[in-house]
Amino acid sequence: MRAFVAVVEEGGLSAAARRLHVSQPAVSQTVHALERRFGVQLLVRSSAGVQPTGAGQTLLAEARAVLARHDQAIATMARESAGDRRLRVGLPLELPPELLATALADLGRAYPDTRVHVVHASTSGQLAQLHGGELDLGLLREHPVAPDLDAMPVLEEMLGVLLSTDDAEKLAGPDGVRLDALAGMTWIGFPREGSPAWYDEIIAIFRTHGLDVGPEPVTSPALISELKFAAVSAGGAFSLAPPTLATQPVPRNLVWCALAGAPLVRRTWAVWPASSHRRDLAHLVAALDAL
Repeated sequence: MRAFVAVVEEGGLSAAARRLHVSQPAVSQTVHALERRFGVQLLVRSSAGVQPTGAGQTLLAEARAVLARHDQAIATMARESAGDRRLRVGLPLELPPELLATALADLGRAYPDTRVHVVHASTSGQLAQLHGGELDLGLLREHPVAPDLDAMPVLEEMLGVLLSTDDAEKLAGPDGVRLDALAGMTWIGFPREGSPAWYDEIIAIFRTHGLDVGPEPVTSPALISELKFAAVSAGGAFSLAPPTLATQPVPRNLVWCALAGAPLVRRTWAVWPASSHRRDLAHLVAALDAL
């Protein structure tokens, strides 16, 4: 139901996939499954996008009502389950595993009854869940401007680049790869809606170094490692990556290189509802602050 509503509201499968942080084939399969289930055509596809049929309009109204009732039920039961010691934590991709592992080990010793439930989502996705009461703590790539949320910086990473071995041999110097040396190459990035402020910061820094990735850089909706590896290994492309990638296994024809002068610093913020009075959450935040 959520996938179908997203397709109609976004006007296309690709945009819906980016909004849902899943692949386009997965969204397409979901819509086809709904059409088979109901035995009617729900969408009309054209070069301009997709539009709901009459049956699709009917399902759209019903789906929105069902989802609203579902979300209300979840929120109501969350308020009722005061004895549930589940702590819902949002994680971005490419987070150093030791960051959260150390803090969670400390939390486990202090609050053994607290069960941590991890949700992988983009910054925008986590923000929506924090505002909706679906997350107790999020680790975001940008500082939220919201009076109902508190935030604290927990990590800074000097980003480097992932290159094919051939490109690295041509571009890398003694201090790493100069950012302006990447001009003319394709950036394998991420959708802007996933973290608008961080995306805009990257683009601004690119432009000050003579890089113009264009209005629509090549992106991987879920930033799946295998997809990035395949795109970069062909040559003529690069992907930003944290220093931890230098110690992790990657395909033999790829290499991680530092960026000369460290022009790109990725920051991660711990964000939680300002109204929260949970002691286990406060302990986890303090543990992250101590790292």
